[in-house]
Amino acid sequence: MDKELVLVIDFGGQYNQLIARRVRECNVYCEVIPNSYSIDEIKNKNPKGIIFTGGPSSVYEENAPTISKEIFELGIPVLGICYGAQLTAHLLGGSVKKGDKREYGKTKIHYKDSMLFYGIEKENICWMSHTDAIYEIPEGFEITAYTDDCPIAAMENKEKNLYAVQFHPEVEHTNDGFKVIENFLVNICNLKGTWTTKSFIDESIEYIRKKVGDKKVLCALSGGVDSSVAAVLVHKAIGDNLTCMFVDHGLLRKNEGDEVESIFKDTFNMNLIRINAKDRFLDRLKGVVDPEQKRKIIGEEFIRVFEEESKKIGKIDYLVQGTIYPDVIESGGDKGTASVIKSHHNVGGLPEDIDFEIIEPLRKLFKDEVRKVGLELGIPKDLIFRHPFPGPGLGIRVLGEVTDEKLEILKEADYIYRQELKKAGLDKEIWQAFAVLPDVKTVGVMGDERTYSYLIGLRAISSSDGMTGDWYRIPYDVLEKISIRIVNEVPNVNRVVYDITSKPPSTIEWE
Repeated sequence: MDKELVLVIDFGGQYNQLIARRVRECNVYCEVIPNSYSIDEIKNKNPKGIIFTGGPSSVYEENAPTISKEIFELGIPVLGICYGAQLTAHLLGGSVKKGDKREYGKTKIHYKDSMLFYGIEKENICWMSHTDAIYEIPEGFEITAYTDDCPIAAMENKEKNLYAVQFHPEVEHTNDGFKVIENFLVNICNLKGTWTTKSFIDESIEYIRKKVGDKKVLCALSGGVDSSVAAVLVHKAIGDNLTCMFVDHGLLRKNEGDEVESIFKDTFNMNLIRINAKDRFLDRLKGVVDPEQKRKIIGEEFIRVFEEESKKIGKIDYLVQGTIYPDVIESGGDKGTASVIKSHHNVGGLPEDIDFEIIEPLRKLFKDEVRKVGLELGIPKDLIFRHPFPGPGLGIRVLGEVTDEKLEILKEADYIYRQELKKAGLDKEIWQAFAVLPDVKTVGVMGDERTYSYLIGLRAISSSDGMTGDWYRIPYDVLEKISIRIVNEVPNVNRVVYDITSKPPSTIEWE
């Protein structure tokens, strides 16, 4: 991996992944690690810069997250952000206590001369989010920024390359915040920024070729962004030694099964086995209405199909998974690019008496980086920017029992909905849009006849990560067109409703 490594040390901040993404946007490779890493583990990684994240704790409390003071003696530039700034002051002999006034939100800030603020307007706006504050700076430091309520909004020890800011430069609300991070990386850490999409692809291909040699590799292909990019990347490295297995459970959106087969079999000329298992899944789902039970059945059946079909292929040495970096961070950290796993830890659910070595070529990438790699590899834009889709598919968007008739109704309605959003140029602005089929019927009138038919619910969400989301304000004329088309073109539907609830309090999916 790239020699220009920056470590983002996590102290429980909500923006830890965002800090890492900002560093990556400067073409500098970085990793997020827990603050429990020892100094020896940090030294072994040979970082060229270190960033401390924010966090909800107070540095002076018992059991507050901390780190060895020795980190400041390694000769590696350090940037502390929010809690990270307070921790720097606290560990080096400064004073941190509860502030006279709390600062939250956009705040006017005054910068002094500093390499960290080079090229930035002296009077500016930053984003504050803190109750505690630095009251005395450690020996050797000087104050480099202040606000009306925070006399020490930034400090530095230029001689030792130690920097600290009370505000959050990583969020968009801080004017020139990106420039602050860039200045730290370029002017202070002296990094060149050589980590690019192309360099990642080249290094990954070389690594996979060396790792796999002429052995056989299997990929469980769902047709989603992550598994698709992982499959194409591995195929670039080892060609026909990769076999992709696509279990089509019949719960995909309209035409998606055929699209997946066409892209990977025809466009990329990959060994693709498509298992059409719709009838098998629907048989298992007969009479089931509880959403959690539906999820479990779909997951278990997928495992069984995958297990049965993989036995027919012969000896397989490696399994490809589309794990991405947020998955790694949230599961407690990274232990390398390949590890031996037991069946119950992977999405393929392989038999317990077989150990595969797993290859996760995207485990270092955030979602936006995965998309960039996919585009560079020539995967069609429509697949790369496809809206998120749940593993159980339409099985949890058909509310109540899942039947063939209901699936067809939902597929058609969902297709019309997404088609009209695309025509209106809204599909790229919306993070996720889909239709649901509630298990209710309503009275309507079509022509001179009374009807008693299904209603369709429409959902559209604005979000950056799916953790929170606001309902998207689709223009009324577009909603009207969608409603008219669905009622006129989809049999057994006489009503369309639009969900205007944000997350929280609701979830994005209805089940």
